[in-house]
Amino acid sequence: MTIRNLSHAFAPKSVAVIGASLRHGSVGHIVLNNIVNGGFEGEIWPVNPKYTDLNGRRCYPCVSDLPGIPDLGVIITPAAVVPDLIKELGEKGTRAAVVITAGITRENGLRQAILDASKPHLLRIIGPNTLGLVLPLAKLNASFAHMGAAPGNIALLSQSGAIATSLIDWAAANGIGFSQIVSLGDMADVDVADCLNMLAGDAQTRAIVMYLESVPNPRKFMTAARAAARVKPVIAIKPGRHAEAAKAAATHTGALSGVDRVVDAALRRAGILRVNELADLFGATKTIARFSPIERARVGIVTNGGGAGVLAVDRLMDFHGELAVLSPKTIAALDQTLPLNWSHANPVDIVGDAPPERYRAAVEAVAADPDVDVLMVMNCPTGVASSSDAATTVASLAKNGTINNKPVLTCWLGEKSARGARRLLQAAGITSYETPAATATAVSYLTDWSRSQKMLHRVPSDRSTDVTSDRATALSIFRQVVGEGRRMLTEPEAKAVAKAYGIPVPEIIVAHSPDNVEQAATDLLANSNKVAVKLLSKSITHKSDVGGVVLSLETAAAAREAAEAITRRLHQYRPDGTIEGFAVQPMIERRQAQELILGVNRDAIFGPIILFGAGGVAVEVMDDIAIGLPPMDDILAGDLIDRTRIGRLLAGFRDRKPADRAAISQALNGLSQLVVDFPCVTAVDINPLLADSDGVIALDARIEIDPLSVEQPGPNPALAIRPYPAEWARDFTLDDHTYHVRPIQPADAALYPAFFAKIAKRDMQLRFFNISTEFSDKFLVRLTQLDYDREMAFVALDEESGALCGVARLSNDPDHEVAEYAVLVRSDLQGQGLGWTMLNHLIRYAKADGLSRVEGLVLSANTKMLRMCREIGFQLAAEPPGDGTVKVSLDLAKYDPD
Repeated sequence: MTIRNLSHAFAPKSVAVIGASLRHGSVGHIVLNNIVNGGFEGEIWPVNPKYTDLNGRRCYPCVSDLPGIPDLGVIITPAAVVPDLIKELGEKGTRAAVVITAGITRENGLRQAILDASKPHLLRIIGPNTLGLVLPLAKLNASFAHMGAAPGNIALLSQSGAIATSLIDWAAANGIGFSQIVSLGDMADVDVADCLNMLAGDAQTRAIVMYLESVPNPRKFMTAARAAARVKPVIAIKPGRHAEAAKAAATHTGALSGVDRVVDAALRRAGILRVNELADLFGATKTIARFSPIERARVGIVTNGGGAGVLAVDRLMDFHGELAVLSPKTIAALDQTLPLNWSHANPVDIVGDAPPERYRAAVEAVAADPDVDVLMVMNCPTGVASSSDAATTVASLAKNGTINNKPVLTCWLGEKSARGARRLLQAAGITSYETPAATATAVSYLTDWSRSQKMLHRVPSDRSTDVTSDRATALSIFRQVVGEGRRMLTEPEAKAVAKAYGIPVPEIIVAHSPDNVEQAATDLLANSNKVAVKLLSKSITHKSDVGGVVLSLETAAAAREAAEAITRRLHQYRPDGTIEGFAVQPMIERRQAQELILGVNRDAIFGPIILFGAGGVAVEVMDDIAIGLPPMDDILAGDLIDRTRIGRLLAGFRDRKPADRAAISQALNGLSQLVVDFPCVTAVDINPLLADSDGVIALDARIEIDPLSVEQPGPNPALAIRPYPAEWARDFTLDDHTYHVRPIQPADAALYPAFFAKIAKRDMQLRFFNISTEFSDKFLVRLTQLDYDREMAFVALDEESGALCGVARLSNDPDHEVAEYAVLVRSDLQGQGLGWTMLNHLIRYAKADGLSRVEGLVLSANTKMLRMCREIGFQLAAEPPGDGTVKVSLDLAKYDPD
């Protein structure tokens, strides 16, 4: 389950408080008082057999005696009786409960007991071990928090009750309000993904703030997070950034990936903004509560202290921010009003003795500059000018926290003299921060959500067009490895798989003895200046640890001697090690190449991950890597490259030409495709991958597989993000005209304006229930950038022109049981059977995807659609009677596509 019946918790009209108490200091007493004193306007029913009356309110001995069905039950009782109480609530008809009680664990069996009790009634449980639920807009404080929260547009999800109460307290002092505050507790049933699903569609929530300690269902979380982040900012703090990685990792990638780096990659791919400190979470909440995200933030700074301005710029640059370049007109305006010794640049230092009038003139001039998107106004206390007077002046210029419709972020430094000034600014709706760094950081919150959409909107296919692959070759190698009872591929095998997925590798000859090594070297030295000899062992993972690699050998005799020396060292350092032979290859010398590492690991939570960074023998010491989630494409691969220090070196410097970025991206995409195709691949190291202006080449490779999964087909079900379902593309010929029908892609947004231009107003009304043909770019983005775990849309393209001819769309409920459909065909192409064809294709997909029912709401006047629905087998019913619409519903279990 996900959001089913959660509406009873988030919009209750009646609450039963089970375990309410008169005993001062008890949780039952605090919770009941909080609900009553909070002003909840629905029914409040205390339940406790010890009392008949609680503060003048009738108290009931048990749930069955309640005069009505409570929408929400709040349980504050000993843990042992909670399963029975859940059962009683379910039998009464309640569909949601908040279990504040602690001590309900897997170990004592009570966690499973409450789930078993709730399941027959589809009763949703928030908790156990939770602070409670606070719904300020509904005036409900069903928690034992020390104070209530003001209503607002920020939702807070917290896996820590202590963090939730801290944010409530801080928000009260900063004038911040909340739409919902959910203390998730141990998440036996309702988890963070369920709440994200609810909040994504909540019109009263503009942004979501989360404190995350764990992610119990990663694919569900990623789907819900991506759905929410598409429509509103989502900010998270995730502790445990320095959790120790798995020590027994068999590859460099396993040692480097680390738990927190994977979480960071997942949040990034989900479009979630991550902060690391509680203070940053406060700052982010303060910023997004007042301002909508913006695409670009060129910052104009006004300050009476140059040092404060410099500190702000430093921090702004840390976040890749942008300092506005003031126009000549702005500079001229400031010259007329400021003293001669002002800074004559941005930051605008108006000098320490600046009176309120100087602040007014400078702020108005900077705000009027068309190249300024955000204003940062700062004040340092001095003995010659009043900080409060300066704040009053700035506040008088602002409307809804903006000046000239541009966000204003302020920083009044100090404490004793600044405290009153900050209150003046906050009263005027202007955000105020205590330090220049915090103010500059706040700018990043305005822009990072817009930037995060670029990652969120990438939808790589399960068959990447960015790489060529030979799955059959890789599968034959994996089968051979399994047949020999191994998990780890030899270097030649690993390189053969890499080559099959478009990653260049050097020629390699396998030699089984030093004599064979000498002959192989003789053959290779005919075209190469030097060769390398490497140990081949099915029991040794890292060859260099036992001296198993010898480089730059110029003669065949030296190659033979190297093989003999490797054999001696192995017997000395690893007597239990085995030798299958030696790999002899030409020595690749590309003096200006950078050594990179590409890798794959399987995270315990988020599944397969891709690693990129600085390679070589000191890879762990360098620790310069970035993590991404497959599937990938060129854009996502480029993001991985740009997030590393070595990425800057690859761009070229001094006499070094830029490396072939396209070749690096292709190697990353090939690795991603390998993971998508083969669920059996558990770990990969390609280290080093040499990269220069001539391309890339893998000098060494290791691959580990799960023998039990070799025959499992792709796409890999362990992927945290579902790939683009390219396998659902089809060609249909209707009336001698061929249409290519495929799942929608983000680039299809460009096809919509011409498509809508050929839709008659009546057809537009029948589809969208209005006649407008003008849609915003954001609306078109929303139509074309989907999470395929939640939605599907098929487009029909003219085979010759590529024009958009029709769209069929499916939107799943979060429980993945029911989906709403819609079909729209160009008015000039109707009557050819295109709508029928697309609807049937959509239904086939819905059935294959495991949905149980497809339904829709059709205007009564849309007779063609209603006729088509009848012919396909939909059930029709007026819904509700008399409003001009018909609800159509198709039971997919009874649908026969043939």
